[in-house]
Amino acid sequence: MSRRRHQPDADDVSAFRRALSEAGVRPLQHNRADPGRPRREDEAARARRAAAADAGSDNVTGRTSDGRVEAVRPSAYLDFALPDLPYRTRSQLKRGQIAWEAGLDLHGYTVDEARLELETFLHDAEAERARCVLVVHGKAWGATSDYPVIKSHVNAWLREWPSVLAFCSATDADGGTGAVYVLLRRQR
Repeated sequence: MSRRRHQPDADDVSAFRRALSEAGVRPLQHNRADPGRPRREDEAARARRAAAADAGSDNVTGRTSDGRVEAVRPSAYLDFALPDLPYRTRSQLKRGQIAWEAGLDLHGYTVDEARLELETFLHDAEAERARCVLVVHGKAWGATSDYPVIKSHVNAWLREWPSVLAFCSATDADGGTGAVYVLLRRQR
């Protein structure tokens, strides 16, 4: 038996198209699927969209909370990344393989001063289109608290900053758990 496909002649094709037309079948207008219900955005996508809208404003202060933060231990390894960040990029950041382009040392600042310095620094880094920066927060205990105040606040502030894709504690050569690499979203 032959495996050749039968090529329909013009009469067969026109009869087929006429039958489809009579049955009410219409050609597709676009090639996107329509599940019949509106697209559901996940919570992370809504948060990213809101953060991107805020990133366009020129207001430098007020992007980070100044309220109570979760205390972290002096030797705690800080690690945060948006859920859709590629695994390879996150691994490179953790290993210190993404070169940092600017640095900020927060030693000796009060919480309010550190917040203002960090916000200004991140705003300037965004303007310079920096990809990765280093923030040295130290591991010192607060004078009136039982946890490293600046480190704990930096941990909270960076999670709230709209253009921060990820951050993690630095390698020992760059400060270890007393500093963080911060991966920023480049503005178009």
